[in-house]
Amino acid sequence: MKTRKSAMKLALCGMMAALTVVLMLFEGLVSVASVAVPAIAGCLLIPVVAHGGLGFGFAAYGAAGLLCLLLAPDREAALIYLLFFGYYPVLYAVLSKLKKPPLLWGAKLLIFNAAAIAEAMLAVWMLGVPVEEFTSLPFVGAWGPAVLLALANVVFVLYDRVLAGLITQYYRRFYDKMSRYF
Repeated sequence: MKTRKSAMKLALCGMMAALTVVLMLFEGLVSVASVAVPAIAGCLLIPVVAHGGLGFGFAAYGAAGLLCLLLAPDREAALIYLLFFGYYPVLYAVLSKLKKPPLLWGAKLLIFNAAAIAEAMLAVWMLGVPVEEFTSLPFVGAWGPAVLLALANVVFVLYDRVLAGLITQYYRRFYDKMSRYF
């Protein structure tokens, strides 16, 4: 019985990784969704973490991330998935154990800002994105990167709240129904 349940968890892990890759492949059709598609793709790991735990969650992230780097037509979207949105729903389970809100939000914002800065630097260095995309915003001049990072932090806080709601709804509506298989 234990082998069967492990096989079911592994199958769920593989299916969610495959769905993530398919979603990232479709991102190439609508190139304006370079951030939205990786964010949605990361949410596919909620059932994996809920039923398989952190190990299966990170395994699905690793498999999907590697395949996205190899196959996704939009390299920047794949980089965004790999550097933040892919592992954040898994890491959310770890971070939620922090009970003090200032410590929790400090850790979340530190992780997000490190990932955002790393993504911008790697996009310029590896993908050849012109630096002017980050520095030539109208009305802000040299403050462009700081303004973009501040706006990204606002969007991240909204994403975090939406992710919390999705996790809550998954546990309310689907967890018990799916648990009999795992």
